Amino acid sequence: MSDPVATTVQGLIDAGIIYRPIDGNHGSIHPKSTDYVPTGIPFVMATDLVDGRVDFGTCNHITEKRANSLRKGFAQIGDVLLSHKATIGRTAIIQENPFPFVMLTPQVTYYRVKDRSKLSPEYLKYVFDSHEFQTTMKSWAGDGSTRAYIGITAQHKLPIYLHDKAQQDSIVEIIDPLVKKIEFNKRMNETLEGMAQAIFRDWFVDFGPTRRKAAGEVDPVAIMGGLTTDPACAAHLAALFPAAFGNDGLPVGWASVPVSKLVAIVGGGTPKTSNSSYWNGPIPWFSVTDTPAGKDLFVFDTEKSITQAALEGSSARLVPAGTTIISARGTVGNLALAAQEMTFNQSCYALRSSEGDRPFFTFLAAANLVEVLKGMAHGSVFSTITRQTFDGVHFADAGGSTMDAFDATVSPLFDRIRAAVDENRTLAETRDYLLPRLMSGAVRVAPKVEAA
Repeated sequence: MSDPVATTVQGLIDAGIIYRPIDGNHGSIHPKSTDYVPTGIPFVMATDLVDGRVDFGTCNHITEKRANSLRKGFAQIGDVLLSHKATIGRTAIIQENPFPFVMLTPQVTYYRVKDRSKLSPEYLKYVFDSHEFQTTMKSWAGDGSTRAYIGITAQHKLPIYLHDKAQQDSIVEIIDPLVKKIEFNKRMNETLEGMAQAIFRDWFVDFGPTRRKAAGEVDPVAIMGGLTTDPACAAHLAALFPAAFGNDGLPVGWASVPVSKLVAIVGGGTPKTSNSSYWNGPIPWFSVTDTPAGKDLFVFDTEKSITQAALEGSSARLVPAGTTIISARGTVGNLALAAQEMTFNQSCYALRSSEGDRPFFTFLAAANLVEVLKGMAHGSVFSTITRQTFDGVHFADAGGSTMDAFDATVSPLFDRIRAAVDENRTLAETRDYLLPRLMSGAVRVAPKVEAA
C-alpha cells in the first residue's frame, strides 16, 4: 500500500488526470428568470445539489436554444459538481438523466475526469466531501460572509490527497454503502411523509371519507379510500365520519375554528449569552439553523445547548419529544418535530395539541397551513408571525375521536421516519470518522485477496 500523494487541482490538470474545471456564465450573458421555461435544459444552482445528486425536480429550466447561446457551463453525466459561491462546498455527481447536458449557474463548477485509470469521479467527490477539503475551501471562500466565493483560479490551488487507483476504489467501496444507505433512508422518509400527508389531506382537507359516504359508498374499506384492507379496522374508522355535509361545506358536526383552539402555543427564550454558565449544557436549544433537512422532520441534536441553570434562570421552556417547533421570525415557517426534550429560542413557537396527545396531527396541520401563515407574516425588518396570527387562521375541528384515530393511524409512519433519521446520524458519524482518515492515509485499506 502506497501513501497518498499530496497535490492540488492544478496538479491533477497538469498530470492530464482532469480537464480544467469550468463554472457557469457570469455577467450579462447569465440567463435571467425571464428565460425560465417549464421544461427544457436543467439550469443547476447550488441548492439543486442534494444528497450527492442533482435534484432535477427543483431545477429551473431554459430552452436548448438559449442554452446553446451560452459560452460555458455545459456539464454532463459523470461530472463532479462543486458549489463555490454563497453556498460553499455542496457536491454531486450528475446521475443518469434524459437531458443532452445540463447548464450550470455561476455558483457551481464542474470537474470532469480525463483519465479514469488514475482517478474515479466517486473518489474525487469524496475528496471534496472530506472535512479537510471542506474546511480549506470554506476558509478561502470566506464562508459566513455575505459574499462567500472562491473562483476558478483559487480552486486550482485547493489541496487534493491522491491515492493510487486501487486504493481509491477500496475507499469508495467502504464509503459508498454508508452514503447509499443514508440516501435510501432519506428517500424512504420522503415516501413515508408523503403517505402521512396524503391521509391527512384526505381526512381533514378534502373530506374524502365523508364525500364517499355522501356519494352512496357503504363498504368501509372503500369509504376509507383503501387505507386499510382490514374490514373491522376500516369499519371503526369509517364510523367516525359523517355521511353528509352541512351548509358551511364541512362534514356535519365539524366546525371551522381558529388554529389556536386546536393547538397550545408556547413561546421560546434565549438565556443570557454573556453568562457562560448558561451554555454548552446537556439540554438541546433549537434555533432555525437546526431545521431538519428535507423530509427528515425530526431534530435530535442542536448546534447550541444550555444548562439547567439557564433553563431555570431564563424564559426558555422545555418541551417534550413529539412537539412541533415552527420558526416565527426572520425565516418563517420552518418546521421540526422534537425527537427528545428540548428548548428553543424566542424566534420560534412550540405547538402542542390543546387536548390529548396528537403530535402528528399537530405537525401536519401546521405543515398544511404554513404557506397561509407565511402570507400573514408582517414586520418592517423581519417577517414575523405571532400568537395572534394563529387566531386568524382557521382549520376544521373534526372532534377528538377522529383526530386521535388519525394520530394512531399515522404514528407507525412517523416512528419509521424517526428511526431512519436516528440511523442516519450513526451512519454519518461513521462516514465522517472514516473518510478523513482514509483520505490522509491514517487508516489503510487492506488489499483484496483474490479467491483461489
